[in-house]
This record gives sequence, structure tokens and C-alpha cells, in this order.
Amino acid sequence: MGNAFERFIVSLTEAVEKANTESAVVDEAREALAKLLAERDWLDPIFQEPGDPYYRQYLLYRDPLDRFSVQSFVWGPGQSTPVHDHTVWGLVGVYQGAEKCQRYRRLASGELVPHGDEQILAVGQIDHVSPSVGDIHTVRNAHDDRVSISIHVYGADIGKVERHVFDLKTGAVKPFVSGYSTPRALS
Repeated sequence: MGNAFERFIVSLTEAVEKANTESAVVDEAREALAKLLAERDWLDPIFQEPGDPYYRQYLLYRDPLDRFSVQSFVWGPGQSTPVHDHTVWGLVGVYQGAEKCQRYRRLASGELVPHGDEQILAVGQIDHVSPSVGDIHTVRNAHDDRVSISIHVYGADIGKVERHVFDLKTGAVKPFVSGYSTPRALS
């Protein structure tokens, strides 16, 4: 993946080793992710392939102690996630294209309602999710005619974390574990 990604992983490792709070880790991880997103041509093309009909979530790096993981999310035209949570801190930075994100908050009744306006993230912009700052959202490719790619950093191996999908119409909550997509070149 190249030197930019290697420097990024070293920075993340140092951040989780020295920071003693989530906000301190997130602040340092955000700075490292911003530097990575400013670089071009470090992401291998096999981790940029969209899926059909669903987006792809490629594992780029998993910390040996499961303290964090890094993925590329590749969004085909118009693709989106269901409403979901993360249960751990995370950063989402746009590498190519743009994403739209709608946050939700859960009422005491269990009902989910939109929390703020839908946001558009462009190349280089970073969003933060966490149970402490707002963890429930849906994300979609902002473009109906081209691929968008985002780089995600989570405070665990997100592919193994049990999370939840929310049905806005029925209120049903369903657990899921996302796993990862396998690049065609590695299949």
C-alpha cells in the first residue's frame, strides 16, 4: 500500500498506545487520517472495486491486538447502508467522490428520529461516530453516476463486532456482524 499508509498505521498505533481517553485517541487518529487522505495513489486498485448490488467493505489493516482496524468502503452509484450503529468509536474520511450521511437518535420509546440535517462529506472531510457522540446513521454514495470511496478507522476489529441494524418503519432491531469483502484478485 505504500509509505503513506505505513506512516498512517504507525501513527494510529502510537495514538492507541499513549492516549488514555477515547477523545485523545480520536483526535490523534483524525489528524493521521487527514494526512493520509491528502495523499493520492496509496490505495491499491483491488481495494477500490465496487460491488453489485451492495457496497464493499475491504479490510486494509487489523491491529494485532484488535485495538483498531482500517477499511476502504467502496460505494457504487447510489449504494447505501441500512440504518445501523457501530458500538465503538470510528472515523470516516472520504478518499474519492462524496458521501451523504443521516444521523438518528433514539427516543425513550425506542423510536428512531432524524438527528440534524443530512450531511455531505467531500474528499478529505472526516466524520466521527461513537456511542458517546452519536452512533446511529445511514450512509450513501452522494453520486448516482460514479464510485465513491471512504476510509474507515474503528476502535476494534469492526468486522467481528456485533452491531445493530434498525428498521425505521417497524422499529425492529436486528444484530449483525459485518465481516469483510474479499477483493476479486484475492478470491
